[in-house]
Amino acid sequence: MLGWKGTCRRVVTYYALEGAMVKFLLWMILLVVCWPVALLALILYPIVWIFLLPFRLLGIAVSGVLDLVGSLITLPARLIRKLA
Repeated sequence: MLGWKGTCRRVVTYYALEGAMVKFLLWMILLVVCWPVALLALILYPIVWIFLLPFRLLGIAVSGVLDLVGSLITLPARLIRKLA
């Protein structure tokens, strides 16, 4: 039995594949309508992804720090609730 974790993993994988298929179909429509723009997008996508990667990493780090600060602020209330 997989349980809820296996189910969640399957749902996330399904939606990731569905999103990839939609992107691919939109790119195919763009290729038919205006092939130079489609090829330019195909070439520029990895360059833009690499350029934006440090900002994504910075966002992950800032999110982690804010989660840590939030946990430290709510720690006394959680301890009192658990003891009561």
